[in-house]
Amino acid sequence: MTSVPVEGTRPSDAERDRALAVLRDGAGTGRLSHDTFIRRMNFVLRAQSRGELADAIRDLPRAEPRRRAWTRAFRARLPRLTVQRSATLNAPTSAHPHDPAAYRPAAHGGAAATAHPERVAPRGSSRGARFDPVGVVASWLDRLPQVSLVRPVAAVPLPGLALPAPGSPTVRIGRGAGATLRMADESVSRYHAELRHIDEGWMLRDLGSMNGTTVNDLRITTTVRVRPGDRVSFGAVAYMLTWTD
Repeated sequence: MTSVPVEGTRPSDAERDRALAVLRDGAGTGRLSHDTFIRRMNFVLRAQSRGELADAIRDLPRAEPRRRAWTRAFRARLPRLTVQRSATLNAPTSAHPHDPAAYRPAAHGGAAATAHPERVAPRGSSRGARFDPVGVVASWLDRLPQVSLVRPVAAVPLPGLALPAPGSPTVRIGRGAGATLRMADESVSRYHAELRHIDEGWMLRDLGSMNGTTVNDLRITTTVRVRPGDRVSFGAVAYMLTWTD
C-alpha cells in the first residue's frame, strides 16, 4: 500500500479508501482505540485536501511491498564486518614466494625476528638457510587483517507526546511550577515553550528558552505549525508528536 501524497488538491475516492485501510489496520493492531478510529474515519471522509488526508494517518505505519519488507528484514539481521589491521611484518625481499631468505629480518632485532625467531635462519649460520613451510604460512597469516562481526544496534524510538485536543487550554512546557508539562531536565528552561490548538491545526512557540526548541531538528524562532509525526525537542528532551486519543 502506498502512502497518500501531501498535496493541496482534493483527494480521490481511491485515496480515501487507502487512508481508511490504514486506519483499519491501526485499529486491528491496537494502535487506535475505537473512538479514535471513528473520529479519524469521519475526518477522512470529510477531508477537503490531500494534506488533511495525510494528517489523519501520519503517525500510522503503512504496509510496504513484500519484497522490500523481506529485504529490509534480511539486511537488519546481517552482522556488519569491521576490519582491524594488525601489525605488518617486514615485506619479502625476494620476488619468489617460497624463498626462505625473503622472510629474514631486515636488521637484527627486527619485527620478523621477534615474531617467529625459531622459523627463520640466522644470518651467518654455517648450516645455511633452511626452508620452513610452517614459518612461511604463519608469516602470511600475520599479514592478514583481523575481521570481527558486530551486530547492529537497534534505534530507540522517541517517546510520544500527545497533541492537545481541540478546545483544550494551552499546554505550557518547562521546569517551572506553573508549567502544564513539567520536565526535570536541566537543559529545559523554567518557561520553555507552549503548544496549543488553533483553528484546524496545532501551533508550537518557543518562549525565549536558553537551549531552544527544535522541530524536525530545526531550531524555531517564531510560532510554527506542527503535526503528528513531527520530532520536537525542548533542550535535550526529545519527543514524537502523536494524536490525542
